[in-house]
Amino acid sequence: MLKIYNSIAREKQDFVPIIPGKVKIYVCGMTVYDYCHLGHARVLVVFDTVIRWFKANDFDVSYVRNITDIDDKIIKRAQENNESIGTLTQRFIQAMNEDSSALGVSSPTYEPRATDYVENMIGMIGTLIEKDLAYRASNGDVYYAVHNFPSYGQLSGKSLNDLRAGERVEIDSNKKDPLDFVLWKSAKPGEPFWESPWGRGRPGWHIECSAMSEQLLGVHFDIHGGGQDLQFPHHENEIAQSEGAHDHPFVNYWMHNGFVRVDNEKMSKSLGNFFTVREILKHYQPEVVRFFILRAQYRSPLNYSDQHLKDTKLALDRLYIALKEVKPIDMPAIDWNNLHAQRFKTAMEDDFNTPEAIAVLFELASDVNKTGSKENAGLLKGLGNLLGLLQQNPQEYLQNKVVTSELNSLPQDAIERLIQQRISARKEGRYSDADAIRKNLLEQGIILEDNPQGTTWRRS
Repeated sequence: MLKIYNSIAREKQDFVPIIPGKVKIYVCGMTVYDYCHLGHARVLVVFDTVIRWFKANDFDVSYVRNITDIDDKIIKRAQENNESIGTLTQRFIQAMNEDSSALGVSSPTYEPRATDYVENMIGMIGTLIEKDLAYRASNGDVYYAVHNFPSYGQLSGKSLNDLRAGERVEIDSNKKDPLDFVLWKSAKPGEPFWESPWGRGRPGWHIECSAMSEQLLGVHFDIHGGGQDLQFPHHENEIAQSEGAHDHPFVNYWMHNGFVRVDNEKMSKSLGNFFTVREILKHYQPEVVRFFILRAQYRSPLNYSDQHLKDTKLALDRLYIALKEVKPIDMPAIDWNNLHAQRFKTAMEDDFNTPEAIAVLFELASDVNKTGSKENAGLLKGLGNLLGLLQQNPQEYLQNKVVTSELNSLPQDAIERLIQQRISARKEGRYSDADAIRKNLLEQGIILEDNPQGTTWRRS
């Protein structure tokens, strides 16, 4: 049985869908005022892989990934660019779709835009006011009254007193409690607005997801996902809004992927280590980036560095070399009785443990290299497909010339390791593998020279 680490329970739990054979999942998507960065890429790839696994197990999947197209940052960026909000957001929605498509991410079932659901948000805010869970402040804004929702803090695991003492909250004289958060913002001059019972304004960020998930998935659904940074306050606030409005459980399982770090430091614009997806794709093939993301378990930190991407490229090459040398037989369905397939399934059923699943792919590749088994080559390709990998023509993939800008910076230990792999391949008579390794190194600026004493190398 599939086990999922449930953030709200703080443990792995058996996944039991609300409706047998169906799964409803909502994932917080992008705020479209800039290009997607590596953190966004991780969310896209992780939950695309989750959806692929559910579909492989014959679940009927309803997957919602929203777009925030009205927000303070969007308004500010449009003003800075002297362009309309619609023009700005549409440009970055298109860029997001290009990036996600390059990474092999399938489209969600629904991709709602916040601006299309403002009436639903107004209706939910009205319900919260009626239940004394929200109030209109003197400045015209509407706030959620956190102290009137007793279970606030259940996702973060903190009481209201802990949150007040430990969290840095904005001091606002219009609020009854520093932890209260905005549901409706009164319009400022020059800002876009909608008419509401509380005057002209626009919705706050948190209410968007509560309203859109209710409309598309209902008041109670299976899984809510997103980055770890959204756990508090965004997801905590969603629970307060949705359960407060409906007196009904909101979500059964909460999934949060880990942070992205760059050379062991948190990725941020202020540190100058901030990378967009399209910047990375100038130097690495998209499938290498997807493979890099999946080599880490989704809840663990993901540490980005050029060296890690280079190592990932070499590892993915090994899988494609196996498929290049042995053409897979057509395989309409995976034989789950196969021991390799069983190990793969066991890994994925253990909270989507992609590193262990990928280890099975390397076992298969080694077997294919040794035995030439077309059946195992087909299984390698079939299991890879469940992760969104290994679907390119091997010859075309291996000939792709996208490499890092630091072409000659492959470290000595990696070079020596590949040379030893080539020596082993030649001893075992796997000359095509040996030739592929030589070619791979040559493309990265490393020239091998064989002589009676062994193999030496030099940089071009």
